[in-house]
Parts: sequence; C-alpha cells; structure tokens
Amino acid sequence: MAALYALGVDNISIELDGGEVPIMDGSAAVFIEALDSAGLVNHSVKRRYIRVIKPVRIEMGGSWAEFTPHNGTRFEIDIDFETPLIGRQSWKGEVTADTFRRELSRARTFGFMRDVERLWASGHALGSSLENSVVIGDDDKVINIEGLRYRDEFVRHKTLDAVGDLALAGAQFIGCYRSYRGGHKLNAMALRALLADHSAYEVVEAPARRDTVRHGELVAVNAAVFAPWAL
Repeated sequence: MAALYALGVDNISIELDGGEVPIMDGSAAVFIEALDSAGLVNHSVKRRYIRVIKPVRIEMGGSWAEFTPHNGTRFEIDIDFETPLIGRQSWKGEVTADTFRRELSRARTFGFMRDVERLWASGHALGSSLENSVVIGDDDKVINIEGLRYRDEFVRHKTLDAVGDLALAGAQFIGCYRSYRGGHKLNAMALRALLADHSAYEVVEAPARRDTVRHGELVAVNAAVFAPWAL
C-alpha cells in the first residue's frame, strides 16, 4: 500500500495467490520494481484528495499522533527505543514518488531476537527471518551480516508503515502527519479520528493527475465519506 500511495497509483488490479501479501525482503523495494516493470499510465481524469483543514490529535499512553493543515503531503515521524542501537530517531519530509524511492522504499521491518523467539514458540511470525527483517540481538547489535541499508533504517521503516496505513483512507491526503512512538494501531486510530470529524477535513479535486498538485486549482466537492469504517 505504501508503494502504491507514494507512486500515486489509484487504479490497479492486483491478484494474490495466498492469504496475505508476501513480505518479500521486508521493505517496499520489490513492489516498486514490480510497478516500474509493469509501467504506469496517466489518465486525464480528476483526482480527489483529503485535505486537512484543522488539527486532529490522539494520544495512547506515551504515544501520540496528529494531523495538521499543510500545503503538501508531509510526514514527521519520531521513534524512541531504549536500546542504544536505535534510541531517538526522526524522519521528516514531503513524501513524493522520488523521496519515497530514495529515502524510504528500501527500509526493512525490524524486531528483537528475544521477541521473535517468543513469537515462534507460540506459533506466530513463523515466516520471519534474516532475509526479510532487521533483527537486533541481545547485545543490541544487528544480527544481519549485511548490516543496515540506512543509518536510521528503523525510523524510515516506521515512516514507510505510516504511509501505507494512511493509504487506507482511500485517497491521498494533503496535510502533515506527525507521530511519536507510533505504529500500525496508532496510525489507524489517528486516521479514524480525522475521518470521524467532518469539520477537520474536506474532499477536494484537482483538474487532472499531475506530479505536483497546484493548490490554487483544488476545488472542494461534495463526495461520499472516505473509509466508512471510521464512523
């Protein structure tokens, strides 16, 4: 979902032979390659966006997430882990097709060896391996022989996760999404909170698909509420 969202793909048919999307190498890189191989076609039709028009914030324990108005699609993600290998990391920037390819797409999911062993013992995460995850050992070092793909790969993958989670809204959003110590659950909760407050956003249309949205050309439209599960 993150790869489709970042590349602006909103009209596609995907066939799966199995119960879930394969994890591949734990990043979005393979899916970017597949989309590039298939090729993308631009259609001269109007595209709809969800534009944030007032702040919406949620908190969960020591974590929080919020949407704020912004003329672009910006993510500001902060993580904070006790292990010195990760600690406090931040990624901030506009998410475009180019920035996603360069800065986020190759970031892999990660976990701690102690947690993986516990999950394996309970029959979960059986497909997890060093081929599809960055694994942190009990000595707070990366077990994977090849090391990290980015110095701060951990927060980059958390940003990739957030991009994919917000794609579930059904349209790209115009605004800034910020989170601290977030994850899939917090991202979903924040999206629900935004879409449940009809005064916090509006649906707008652009004349046709462009790599850069010209905000002066966006027109508010009456449209069905996105992601009705948020109500």
